[in-house]
Amino acid sequence: MTSAALAFPPGLASSAVPTNGAALEREAERDAIAASKRGEREAFDLLVARYQRSIYRLCYRYVNNHEDANDLAQEVFLKAWRAIRRFRGDSAFSTWLYRIAVNACLNFRAQRRPLARELEDTLVDPRPGALAEVERRDAAARVRAAVSRLPEKQRATLILKLFHDLTHEEVAGVLGSSVGTAKANLFHALANLRREMTGAGEKRS
Repeated sequence: MTSAALAFPPGLASSAVPTNGAALEREAERDAIAASKRGEREAFDLLVARYQRSIYRLCYRYVNNHEDANDLAQEVFLKAWRAIRRFRGDSAFSTWLYRIAVNACLNFRAQRRPLARELEDTLVDPRPGALAEVERRDAAARVRAAVSRLPEKQRATLILKLFHDLTHEEVAGVLGSSVGTAKANLFHALANLRREMTGAGEKRS
């Protein structure tokens, strides 16, 4: 696996454009998985190229920081490479990879940057519209903060379902739960998030 295959440019978290590896057909993916199991790193690079954007975005949703998300994404693919021989195909490869990513994110304990530091560059920006940008970032930061305070299973469910558009069945597969549990986690996550944001709004008014 080449280091270039694991390079994630800044700002990738906000992009939904597929990588040039996204055109892999299902059969080609199966071939790449089989070759990876035989130890062929070039074949695994194809899998990295296909999924690196999605994995990076998932990690970014957890840590809200490019460097940390980049490190986590690389960790995910390294773990996947080391464990590829144990992938039995009981679930989709993407589900297996998401499971590794969620576990890596759940184990992540780095400090988040304070909001004041996040807004520092914008606050000193004299351009017209800078205040509106501050307000937009402030609102986004409050949403991220509210999501970060959700119980881990609810947070993972919310991120996978809303930000990655997985089905309830796929979310259940990633988290190792039933479909009913996945639906319940999403319901409670949305209720808790709404409560958090309502409370934050009342405190600010």
